[in-house]
Amino acid sequence: MGTPAFAVPSLERIVAAGHDVVAIFTQPDRPKGRGQKDAMSPVKGAAVRLGLAVHQPERVRSLDVVEQLRGLAPEAMVVVGYGQIIPLAILDIPPQGIINLHASLLPKYRGAAPIQWAIARGETSTGVTTMRINQGLDTGDVLLRFETAIGSEENAVELSQRLAVTGAELLVRTLAELPGIRAEPQDDSQASYAPILKREDGKIDWQLSAREILNRIRGFEPWPGGYGFLRGQRFQIWSAALGERELPPGALHVADRKLYAGCGRGESIELREVQLEGKKRLPAAAFLNGFPMGSDEALA
Repeated sequence: MGTPAFAVPSLERIVAAGHDVVAIFTQPDRPKGRGQKDAMSPVKGAAVRLGLAVHQPERVRSLDVVEQLRGLAPEAMVVVGYGQIIPLAILDIPPQGIINLHASLLPKYRGAAPIQWAIARGETSTGVTTMRINQGLDTGDVLLRFETAIGSEENAVELSQRLAVTGAELLVRTLAELPGIRAEPQDDSQASYAPILKREDGKIDWQLSAREILNRIRGFEPWPGGYGFLRGQRFQIWSAALGERELPPGALHVADRKLYAGCGRGESIELREVQLEGKKRLPAAAFLNGFPMGSDEALA
């Protein structure tokens, strides 16, 4: 059971390891792009390429889907970013249980966006965890973990691609060693949460330190990204670095064809790639060519 691109390496490695995958469950095709045409999920695309049976129920908890799963009689079930809550009626179907791959070192960053929030909150390491699903939100007993450092410039897209591969390896190892793994209950007192991202999470508070702002820009790539408002229009910051200028929070400054924005504590960041609402994404120097800056410009 899986839906996003993050889950594709797991599916491919399970098949390559020789497991008999009796069925794939993924989210229904959804409208996408300017034409809003129905598009299959990345997992469905991989499943079709691998010649696997695909099912796309709107609600996995519906009685007919539960009975369908009973009829498949799976020995184990694997969940990677499926996008639906697995109900109690399904938990007891596979004798080996339901194994979930989660992109954090549980119990830290339970929830929908662990990669993004780990970067946004300034973590220097993270990892992947396999666990048995129970009725809670990422609260099941831990099977195996793998820890890795977060690169100082690594964004959520890059880290997700890396963890997808290492997670797939951990998942295959978990399946191979399952009979001998001693499951470890999570320490709920150490839990933290990574809620689903909202557009307003990307709105930059210019009173934060430069490093805190950079972490949020990296963590929220590609959506909702980090943004402010320039002359009342949304101003997306796709790439930035620590600046050497001392500026008040939100103040913009141009020097040597470079664009700086002020942060808290008198710090600044250099805006390297930006996009004004309705315009193209551009390097800062190219943006400045078509957008003359006044001396008192500021980001809200």
